[in-house]
Amino acid sequence: MAQFSPPYRKNHVNFAAEKLFNFYLLLMKSILTRSKILILALFILLAGTTQAEKVKVHTIGDSTMADYDENSTDKRGWCQMLQQFFNADFVTINNRGKSGASSKSFYQESAYWKTVIAGVNEGDYVLIQFAHNDEKNGGLDGDTLKAYTVSIGGSADGIDYRGTTASGTFKKFIRAYIDETKAKGGKPVIVTPICRKYFSGNTIRRNGMHDLGDSFSVLGSNTKGSVPESDNTHDYAQALRDVAAEYEDVPVIDLTILTRDMYLSYGESYCTANLFCTDDSTHPKKMGATLIARLAAQAMKEQGILAEHIIVGTDITFSPTTGDFGKAYAGQTVTKEFNISAFGLSNSTGTFTFSVSEGFEVSTDKTNYAQSVTANYTGGNLISSVYIRTTLTQPGTLSGTLTVGDGNVSRELALTAECIDLSGGEEVSVLWPLTADANPVVTGPCMAVEETWVGMELQKYTNINKAAVWPAETGRDASYRVQRNLIEGGTWVAGEIDEVSTRYIQFGMTAPANTKIDIDKISLYVAGAGGSGMRCKIYYATDEEFSDATLIQELTSMAGNTVYPVETIPVVSIQNGQSIYLRIYPWYSSAATGKTICFSDVYIHGMASDATSGIETMADENLQATEQSEMYDLLGRRIHTPEKGNIYIIKGKKIVAK
Repeated sequence: MAQFSPPYRKNHVNFAAEKLFNFYLLLMKSILTRSKILILALFILLAGTTQAEKVKVHTIGDSTMADYDENSTDKRGWCQMLQQFFNADFVTINNRGKSGASSKSFYQESAYWKTVIAGVNEGDYVLIQFAHNDEKNGGLDGDTLKAYTVSIGGSADGIDYRGTTASGTFKKFIRAYIDETKAKGGKPVIVTPICRKYFSGNTIRRNGMHDLGDSFSVLGSNTKGSVPESDNTHDYAQALRDVAAEYEDVPVIDLTILTRDMYLSYGESYCTANLFCTDDSTHPKKMGATLIARLAAQAMKEQGILAEHIIVGTDITFSPTTGDFGKAYAGQTVTKEFNISAFGLSNSTGTFTFSVSEGFEVSTDKTNYAQSVTANYTGGNLISSVYIRTTLTQPGTLSGTLTVGDGNVSRELALTAECIDLSGGEEVSVLWPLTADANPVVTGPCMAVEETWVGMELQKYTNINKAAVWPAETGRDASYRVQRNLIEGGTWVAGEIDEVSTRYIQFGMTAPANTKIDIDKISLYVAGAGGSGMRCKIYYATDEEFSDATLIQELTSMAGNTVYPVETIPVVSIQNGQSIYLRIYPWYSSAATGKTICFSDVYIHGMASDATSGIETMADENLQATEQSEMYDLLGRRIHTPEKGNIYIIKGKKIVAK
């Protein structure tokens, strides 16, 4: 009899899996003539066993790592670009970098570390990079500073709790990440923070390397302290190296040194023009993020961390690594950005051609689209973006191909997009006019989530300014009334360059029982009154803890008294008591008093339908007895205690408890 062998086996199958495979081999030989069905079942089980061994790399840190939507900003986190340098058949990057996060806030706020560590399995890696936001308050711990300020009769308003001390609380939280990762059987890896673009001649300044030793705050003093360069007391990057050294098996990827050397090799002018966002010395854009991700992958390969699965050669790589456009509504045009890289090409200069199949169009400038476009490269390296769009008209899945090549090397990427037809549903919406109060106007079978303020407060309802400028299509003039909102205490803090997780204003919509709502529009008008320093990020999420937040818009250059329209089509559904939340996180570019962020016409729209179609029922006592490992809610979260009336997914089926 011919030997039976599976068509696909990963080369990292462990010893236990090998034994299991050999057992199946013998078993199949003995029963082949008796039961073909049993053979097939065992074969599927074996394939599932090997697939389960895929390794995840969880990345935790701040905005320099985070994912960004190409339609909202030119920022790109370096971990957003990391997957392209790993073989996706064996390694998945779970990027959980969070804008505004410090080691303390990421650990303490429930939407972040708790949700990451819950998904860490034995053999997974956790890359840990913090420091940028730990440096708040000039290197003082925020909670300590607040307590001290209150103890002497001062106000704690404006003190940033996220700050940690390099030699104290920062190390405490880093140890917690390491210890908890190891307790789950994971493998922690320390990554020192990327440099800031703080050039001083032919060097990077000390604080650009995350060492505040030249100027740090002293508790109880109005003067700044300083220590010689040999003193690492206020050096956050060195603190990370020191903590890693306390363990025998925690490697360090020193991106602080690697990015410093890279910036110096390019020079300040080149870095400013090509690697960093405009007027920003902290956040990389596409090219900078790609180069940093490649540095990290190279360093991991050199240290033997997943080395056999790292791609840093001449292969063409795509970021994202799949061409899945996701879901869109009929009639909607969807556009997706792909970053394409190739290093060490055989020719130092050349031209790449990007072609797409029928049904898709491609562009290099997001303006001129065609079936095929080109881009030149120099220095033997290609780092380019292309934008692919399609207009979906028929329900179902549209498939196509992106082909990339320069005549010497080429690669294809499968493209897919799913079209959803919303016809037959009932229109629903919630509108907050915000001209006189916060009361919403609700249309159709839905409910409004009451507007809430966290770290912010309502100031008043009035016009923005006598010189306010509205978009022409609104037909409004400067007298139009809006909701004006102020930071608690009235004073904006100096030095903020990103969102603060404990400062936001929230709106939302809830789906009633037995009702599904496909959300197809979120919009609002936003403005800064009194100056041109207002900034904000706007997100939506279906998790009330915002662990699944999607960035709609980042406004980092808001002219004073100018109204900005914000609109998105979020292809997302809520049902049976679920909600969609809209949050605006404001900050100001400098210390200021009395500046307000203004809102008008906050709007959430969707189409409602019956949510009970295709759902089976189960007696509550039977549902309670269901194996916990098999039960999930509609957001994919494992459920341990089901409740009557809620819908759960069990072995691929939707079940409601009765």
